[in-house]
Amino acid sequence: MSRSASPVPLLLLLLLPLLVFVFFSGYVEAYKNYTVGDSLGWYDKLQKPDVNYQKWVAGKNFSLGDFLLFNTDNNHSVVQTYNFTTYKHCDYDDALDNDTYQWSTTDPSATDPVSVTVAVPLLKEGMTYFFSGDYDGWQCKHGQHFKLNVSHGQGMPPSLKDPADDAPSPVAPDSGDEGDAAPDTVVPANFNNPKEEHDNEESSGPASLLPFFSHLLNYKFSGILALLPVVFIF
Repeated sequence: MSRSASPVPLLLLLLLPLLVFVFFSGYVEAYKNYTVGDSLGWYDKLQKPDVNYQKWVAGKNFSLGDFLLFNTDNNHSVVQTYNFTTYKHCDYDDALDNDTYQWSTTDPSATDPVSVTVAVPLLKEGMTYFFSGDYDGWQCKHGQHFKLNVSHGQGMPPSLKDPADDAPSPVAPDSGDEGDAAPDTVVPANFNNPKEEHDNEESSGPASLLPFFSHLLNYKFSGILALLPVVFIF
């Protein structure tokens, strides 16, 4: 008498799509490094007429913990502000300390510009603005500026968290002008720039992803084990 074929291989084949779904359903996108302007770098239109930073921003999803990499030289600065008026005027001279931060400065005395890369972490949700503010805003007024919206994403990675974030904040006195207030720009003392300037701007690097994938595999392996009794029932 011939033995009938075991239904287990067929059942496994039917369950394969479900297993694949279980494995990838919890996938979370990694933190990213974005190179501002891509190959054009961070310059004004007088130096590079093809730059269009707002067009570069379009279609990208920026989240807390991502980095912006500004490839430029020491004749162009990087200013970040949460104050639209400061951004609109291309002038940070009268900006408040808690809404504007200058990540790099220019060197007007430099006759031979030196290439630099400035790494800026995204630390606050909502709209944030960038421009080159030196030379009386001349570079900003000639195209060296952009704005973007930062979403929560995965939240701030531990390496960028300020210990003060976990402590209760003091209650500020009522200034009567709360609607115009801008969030503080807090630069943690322990934040680290990306390890290498030539890292893929769309990935935060394999080393930083190891804990994530370890956790992901443990989670998915548990889901697969939970499905094994279904196989043996058949």
